[in-house]
Amino acid sequence: MRNFIVSAFTRETTADEVSKGIDLSGKRAIVTGGASGIGVETARTLARRGASVTIAARRVDAAQKVADEIAADTGNPNVHVAALELTDRKSVADFAAAWSGPLHLLINNAGVVAIQDLTLSAEGHEMQFATNHLGHFDLATRLHPALAAADGARIVALSSSGHLFGPVVFDDIDFRFRAYDPLAAYAQSKSAEILFAVGATQRWAADGIVANAVNPGAIATPLQRHVGGKLATPPHLQKNVTSTRATQACNRSPTSKPSRKGPGRLRLPRSVNGASLEYFCPS
Repeated sequence: MRNFIVSAFTRETTADEVSKGIDLSGKRAIVTGGASGIGVETARTLARRGASVTIAARRVDAAQKVADEIAADTGNPNVHVAALELTDRKSVADFAAAWSGPLHLLINNAGVVAIQDLTLSAEGHEMQFATNHLGHFDLATRLHPALAAADGARIVALSSSGHLFGPVVFDDIDFRFRAYDPLAAYAQSKSAEILFAVGATQRWAADGIVANAVNPGAIATPLQRHVGGKLATPPHLQKNVTSTRATQACNRSPTSKPSRKGPGRLRLPRSVNGASLEYFCPS
């Protein structure tokens, strides 16, 4: 049985509280999908702690407004925007080619859930798998030299408890033979993200790169637009954007040390500092 730290953090703890005292000055971060939902708050916390943050988003105009607001709020002028369409390999390639220098934090936050009808990317892949996994896989592998140059980089793959609804069906990822099911498609994309975190750490540990998967909890954001904008999670178990980003912050900050005191419900493995092959979730 795994041995967990029971920290003082709870589902109500904010990212600012979790990251208090952490200095990310000189660190460079990318947050995909950082123009909406918890991506905005993730970028905000990183900026507040001094990191240089690049918001990678499809809609550059919307992302720029968010970047300007975060810069004004945090007093950190190093909040940037770059175009990225995860389902377009050329867009991913262009983004990676334009990146120069080390990359300390890659937050694979962007995603889509429960597209009701089978939708394929331009390359013929089921859209949830293409967005949630394939695009981020492509991005991370292209950015590997930059991550390795950071000498201690962290990748965070935003997964979900939705992975419990199904594995990756390698024989029919794109539903060419199976009947399409929105939840099954979402589940395999989230399972794939977790498997990516495992595989990336196994292959890149010698380069100082650690990858973790994180379940940020249930929160109403534009992510639920394909299911009526509502969560199935009972209200008392839901979180808000500031508390949700805390699950990511405790995982993301390379120098963070959760408290061992108190009856908190955020469970973390004992190897938080430099943790690898772990799945972080609020409980």
